[in-house]
Amino acid sequence: MTKEQTFIVHLKDEDRKELNQYFRRGKASARSLTRARILLLADEGYSTEEIIDVLKTSRTTVNRIRKRYCQEGLSSAIGEKSRSGRPAKIDGTIEAKTALIACSEPPEGRSTWTLKLIADKLVELEVVDSLSIMSVQRILKKGS
Repeated sequence: MTKEQTFIVHLKDEDRKELNQYFRRGKASARSLTRARILLLADEGYSTEEIIDVLKTSRTTVNRIRKRYCQEGLSSAIGEKSRSGRPAKIDGTIEAKTALIACSEPPEGRSTWTLKLIADKLVELEVVDSLSIMSVQRILKKGS
């Protein structure tokens, strides 16, 4: 069994000030605040076990944040890494075309566009393969 390497955190004065300001601003995510607390506690000499007990977090999280600070610096340690996932289906082009259709003359025999008619028109124009009426509604609400 190998013993995992523990990175020792010694915060620079400006990093410590920035972390303390981080809490005063009140606009950070809970994950970012936890990362900031991990760094502050590690700098004060708390062991990994003590940090786990105090913050109710995992050993992996504590070790990862320690390592990221030591190797990559403060912004990497408290910031979000990009996550994999499915790319967004709706981009700016689709939003713009949806708005154009909604603002145009409705089809003959109709007094106004419905969400279903807009979705069907986008498929007909081959803008998208498929689109739900709820997606059309979100696009239009976002644009208003």
